[in-house]
Amino acid sequence: MLLQGKRLLVTGVLTDSSIAYNVARIAQEQGAEIVLTGFGRGLTITRTVAERLPAPCDVLEMDVTEPDHLERVADGLQRRWGRLDGVVHATAFAPASTLGGGFLTARWEDVATAFHVSTYSFAAFGRVFGPLLAASEHGSLVGLDFDADRAWPGYDWMGVAKAGLESCCRYLARELGPQGVRVNLVAAGPLRTVAAKSIEGFAASEQLWPRLAPLGWDVADTEPVGRVVCALLSGWLPAVTGEVLHVDGGAHAIGAPALDGPGKESTEAKELA
Repeated sequence: MLLQGKRLLVTGVLTDSSIAYNVARIAQEQGAEIVLTGFGRGLTITRTVAERLPAPCDVLEMDVTEPDHLERVADGLQRRWGRLDGVVHATAFAPASTLGGGFLTARWEDVATAFHVSTYSFAAFGRVFGPLLAASEHGSLVGLDFDADRAWPGYDWMGVAKAGLESCCRYLARELGPQGVRVNLVAAGPLRTVAAKSIEGFAASEQLWPRLAPLGWDVADTEPVGRVVCALLSGWLPAVTGEVLHVDGGAHAIGAPALDGPGKESTEAKELA
């Protein structure tokens, strides 16, 4: 029971294929008590999906772009629990104009929305929930990431927002470390979630990844990512902060698909060219 007695806030549960859903499920199975968040039309959906978890849990309304929402949730959790052992930031959004080849044409207003939801909100979580996490023995803030070291087809401004998220993680780790709070990101390989399906070019990454990953990669299986997030939420990694942990089958470490022989490209490599 890795998370026995832990009290966690999990954002981003929209369907049972969401990474955040598997985080919540595994956390409950490992003994945690959780609260979910949702907002707008998605709030009803999150409440419906929450019923599929192993144990009933509350779903609070929280739009990450609304400071009042963040403060209200923090105040409610202070009254309910008096502390938070972990917070999962599984929140990202970019308008369609900023994706799918819109890097040079996207308006600043749309880019700003992507940064507000996907990057700045992580720092806002640290500011608002930091005191609650500091009240825990092993407070942990964990965000979801996608490899921002390279430019991916169709990812465009979301890729830039994720690069900002990685930098934000390091600064938050610096700011919250003295309070005993750890801040980390988990960079997942491509997974067939609702958000991913809306990104033009996702199919290319989906096909490429299993060929690159030494351990292989199943785009339909979010459990490996959920397990690592839960490990970071636990007290088993007390000296790890400011990190981006790649859970991608090892693809981030590989430059190209394997060769069939010396100087000879494999059939798969030719197909990717």
